[in-house]
Amino acid sequence: MKTISKYLPKILSLCLCMTIICGVTAAAAYSAGAESKASTASSSGKKLSKEETVYVIADANGKPDKIIVSDWIKNAAKTDKINDKSDLKDIKNLKGDEKYTINGDDMLVWDAKGSDIYYQGTSKKDIPVDMSVSYRLDGKAISPDELAGKSGRVSIRFDYKNNQYENVVVNGKKTRIYVPFVMLTGMMLDNEKFSNVEVNNGKVINDGSHTIVAGFATPGLEEDLDLNTDEIEFPNYVEIKADVKDFKLTTTMTLATNDVFSDLDFSKADEKIDELDKKLNKLTDATDKLIDGSSKLYGGLSTLLSKSDTLISGVKTLANGAKQLSGGADKLKSGASKLDKGASKLDKGAGSLKVGISTLQNGVTQLASGLGELSSNSSTLNSGAKQVFETLLSTADAQIAAAGIEAEKLTIENYSTVLSKIEASLSDDALSKLAYNTALDTVTKTVRAQESLIKSQVEAAVRQQVLEGVLKAAGLNMSADEYTQAVSAGKVSAEVQAKVEAGVNQQMQSDAIQSTISKKTEEQIQKLIDENMKSEAVLKQIKEGVEKGKAGASAISKLKTQLDSYNKFYQGVKNYTAGVDTAKSGADKLSTGSKQISSGAGTLKKGTKTLKKGTKQLAKGTKSLSAGADALLSGLNKLSGGSKALVSGVKKLKDGSLSLNSGLKTYKEQGVKTLVKAVDGDVKGLVNRLKAISKVSSNYKSFSGINSDMDGKVDFIYKTDSIEK
Repeated sequence: MKTISKYLPKILSLCLCMTIICGVTAAAAYSAGAESKASTASSSGKKLSKEETVYVIADANGKPDKIIVSDWIKNAAKTDKINDKSDLKDIKNLKGDEKYTINGDDMLVWDAKGSDIYYQGTSKKDIPVDMSVSYRLDGKAISPDELAGKSGRVSIRFDYKNNQYENVVVNGKKTRIYVPFVMLTGMMLDNEKFSNVEVNNGKVINDGSHTIVAGFATPGLEEDLDLNTDEIEFPNYVEIKADVKDFKLTTTMTLATNDVFSDLDFSKADEKIDELDKKLNKLTDATDKLIDGSSKLYGGLSTLLSKSDTLISGVKTLANGAKQLSGGADKLKSGASKLDKGASKLDKGAGSLKVGISTLQNGVTQLASGLGELSSNSSTLNSGAKQVFETLLSTADAQIAAAGIEAEKLTIENYSTVLSKIEASLSDDALSKLAYNTALDTVTKTVRAQESLIKSQVEAAVRQQVLEGVLKAAGLNMSADEYTQAVSAGKVSAEVQAKVEAGVNQQMQSDAIQSTISKKTEEQIQKLIDENMKSEAVLKQIKEGVEKGKAGASAISKLKTQLDSYNKFYQGVKNYTAGVDTAKSGADKLSTGSKQISSGAGTLKKGTKTLKKGTKQLAKGTKSLSAGADALLSGLNKLSGGSKALVSGVKKLKDGSLSLNSGLKTYKEQGVKTLVKAVDGDVKGLVNRLKAISKVSSNYKSFSGINSDMDGKVDFIYKTDSIEK
């Protein structure tokens, strides 16, 4: 999810820049054109800023032989004088004739006259990150000189040691925080000599004739974050392995930068932590309510089940009484001689009937009470299920927002529609367009970073042509090279040289020549952009970016499936509670009816006593009594059969509620608690460390020195010597 819209451009940019850097930086290491990296940046605001590039020229083992530093002071305010702090030696202006003096505070005071200042110098200071390079052949250590021309399985390992840190207070404790440098090491290998190339932390790109290797490391970051290294690893070295024939290595280039953490903003991180804690607490509370509701449901059903036997017993007793009543009525019909005996039996039957009805009434009352308790929990059960659903939707909102996708807030009613729209927006065409435009933007910026170098080359070529034109106009029949040689040999007088130089300078400053230089420079830039966009490396990165986007679309689809699954459960809970409420209403009506039956049974009992005294009246009603008794017996037999089904249903409902309660407890223990435990670690402590890392990184602005009223940034480029016979 995280990489769909927000991080895909960054991933593509990093990989493409590394690929292009490996191909072009070697030629610029010693030239003034290397400063063109800074020359295309725009000055924003009115504050002075200083961009610094430190070139570390090292031997094949990574030991520095020479350190060259290039500085660009951006004079956004167009001030006449610039106070600059620097400890460099052999300082020289690279792009102008501005001079400097040293004041009483050992500051360089540049006579800028509103211009930017570009200068270069040397240093013998210790660099913030030491780099050592070691070599092994077929598993055995070997020196670079011995390795030249050898064949076998070679390992080249770059180890980095971060020496730049600050002691700051983090989480109430004084802590050493290293400047978070990212080390990017690259090299180009000849496929005729190298094969089966591997890199532990990085990327291998093969264009058919050469293999480009780019690796990265973050020395000191593991100590800065103080995380469990069993869970995550921060590499402090890069190792390249390959099968080699007649070993030869032209050079390696390594970029060290701390821009990644300097640009991070953690100012609102605490708000996000509090929001996350609230969401997790809400999820836990909702789960507890749901478990509590399911526990009450189980308890009510247990009560109902325990009283079901009493209900069945009462029905059976009532049926027996009805059977006796029917028999008594038959005997009444057989003759007056058996009237006393039949009346006695009828009286007993009436007594049993009253007891049975009373038992039935008690059972119905308990049934109504149990269903009433269940019904009272319906609202809690529905509320708990809804809260869980809303928490899941809120979590999904956070995940979508973290992925950089703008979307309508998810609700129970709209989540399916919203997620379907997001899924449709991540089509192959949209992803392809995003990946291509990202690559084009990155390639364009990288090539235009070399614009000054390209322009200087174009100017040199145009100057040669202008020089030959001036020579021809002056009657000197010689080429530009021949003229240069003649000047060097002292065959051209100073007067002629001055006239030629003046003529060349005059034409070079003309609008037509300057227009030609600008046009040729832009044509060369566009040509380089087109060539890079058609390269195998760029096309591969575009393809990989599309594939990552497709993975994000798949994640959205899975999220929708999960929410659909819970929605089905949620609707089931609502249907169940509605059924319980309906059953409770029916039980209330049954309770009212049972009271009326109980009252009738009492009246019947009184009637049997009267019946014993009024045998004549009883005899007349024996036919009706017999028919009524038969109907009552039939009805009670049906009631007895139905009560068994009722008990079976209650048992199943009870077992189901127990499974629901157990499942919810498992969900809480294994799901919710695990989530809460994972986030309830030292999250704030980690964020405080990230804040400290960002601050320490922002504080490190220069290698050679910087005035306190300047902004600044610094990059290091390490170049190692070649290894060959």
